[in-house]
Amino acid sequence: MSVEYVLKATALMVLCAFITRVGYLLIGGYIPLSDNVKSGLRYAPVAALVAIIVPSLLPWAQGEMPRIGAELFAGLVAGLAFFRFRSILVLIAAGMGTLWLLRWVFA
Repeated sequence: MSVEYVLKATALMVLCAFITRVGYLLIGGYIPLSDNVKSGLRYAPVAALVAIIVPSLLPWAQGEMPRIGAELFAGLVAGLAFFRFRSILVLIAAGMGTLWLLRWVFA
């Protein structure tokens, strides 16, 4: 894979993202959305975040069970820390600290 190919692919992805966002900003106000669609769109950011995080916490290959590793335990510790202290900084510190500790111990 050449550098030129990567640059062209990146430029096309940027262009597509720009067009979809600007397109909605320009004509989105003229398209009426039903209440059901509006309430459903409220959950889109959470669904995207879950789609990014879950494969990192439970990596698996086709035909295999998910592998439980340090990432899953660090995620659980981070979640418990957030529910206890309600601070995003504590969540990050607890999760990353636990991940680094587990990787160091089991390396």
